[in-house]
Amino acid sequence: MTTAPPSRRSVFLGLLPWPERRAVAAALRTETIGGLVLLVASVVALIWANSPWSGAYEAMRDLHLGIPPLGLDLSLGHWTADGLLTVFFLVAGIELKRELVVGELRTPATAALPVIAAVCGMAVPAALYTITSWAGGGSPDGWAVPMATDIAFALAVLAVVSTHLPAALRAFLLTLAVVDDLGGILVIALFFTSDIDPLALGGACAGLVLFHLLQRFRVRGWWWYVPLGIAIWTLTHHGGIHATVAGVAMGLILRTTPDKDGTRSPGNRVSHLLHPFSAGLVVPLFALFAAGVTVSGPALTAAFTRPEPLGVALGLVVGKILGVFLGTYLAARFTRARLNPDLAWSDLLSLSVLAGTGFTVALLISELAFPSDALREQAKAAVLIASLTAAALAALLLRRRNAVYRRLYQEETVDADGDGIPDVYQPAPGGAPSKA
Repeated sequence: MTTAPPSRRSVFLGLLPWPERRAVAAALRTETIGGLVLLVASVVALIWANSPWSGAYEAMRDLHLGIPPLGLDLSLGHWTADGLLTVFFLVAGIELKRELVVGELRTPATAALPVIAAVCGMAVPAALYTITSWAGGGSPDGWAVPMATDIAFALAVLAVVSTHLPAALRAFLLTLAVVDDLGGILVIALFFTSDIDPLALGGACAGLVLFHLLQRFRVRGWWWYVPLGIAIWTLTHHGGIHATVAGVAMGLILRTTPDKDGTRSPGNRVSHLLHPFSAGLVVPLFALFAAGVTVSGPALTAAFTRPEPLGVALGLVVGKILGVFLGTYLAARFTRARLNPDLAWSDLLSLSVLAGTGFTVALLISELAFPSDALREQAKAAVLIASLTAAALAALLLRRRNAVYRRLYQEETVDADGDGIPDVYQPAPGGAPSKA
């Protein structure tokens, strides 16, 4: 008598089997899935914060969790913004280091236009906010809110729309967004700090030096880096600088070039490991607690009438277009910098609109910039409205450009040898296909 093989047990509140875990991790490494998870978390936050159960949302967000040995006592919302979001900026720091070493930023000639676009795309929105706020007699404190472009949202929109768009468009956007994020972090570190504790900051710097030495001497093993990273983060937090800066610093220190034995670099391994965690848990949790804005008639009206939220919305939707597009055009017109031959100026205009999707960093700076709860909520509402508007407009423009490139591809794909099978073509500069 044979016994039936044991049935596969379902997992409840536990780890998925290894093949499923690998599939989920691979999906979260794509910009499309990561952006969709972020969007779902934001929608849940908005619905929850405006439902009859909004009290439970606020109670959970304000729930304090302390770690007495480290001298930490933060609310759940602050743990996500100051703690978990450090992982997101660690991955962003690694991406920036990769661009500096082997990517678009490794040579001044190729880096010039996206860097200029990023700088102008930060300066013009900040100036537009300042002018709007000054004209309306509002607070100048939120000048940095419309500066940042959200990498996950922008790349997700591009990935959903793009089927025939040039690959150079994604590279340009990625470089712009990475430099943009670095600018946002520098703004947070320089302008949005609490009381500085030189001793704690000195300890954090010493920890970063040790982190660098471990990398330089090829020391391996997570048991070295994880405790050291927690210590650096804690000292940075106690030092008065926003603790996410520690994530960027460690990301920039990690090596992104492989060793001579051909193994992957530490930066690539860490990025590969943490990207699903960042996209699937860290950023959605931050959005869940940061995007819970009370959307009422007065709040929506304030987003278009009060100078502070109006400046944020105009900075993201109008300022980003003017900054990114005109900055790039003027640089290409009056300097030796040149636009990638695979791109047209119409592509860059679509990309400039897409750069107005400021979400993660914009919401974070909103939390830091405005001391008033009312202004903070209005600024967040403006960020959400402006980001959705920019994403929708960019999607329409990108679909038109995608249709142009698809038509060019179809016109070039002909059966030259008469065998009934279309010949194989490869994209040529400008997006139009040419024979391989």
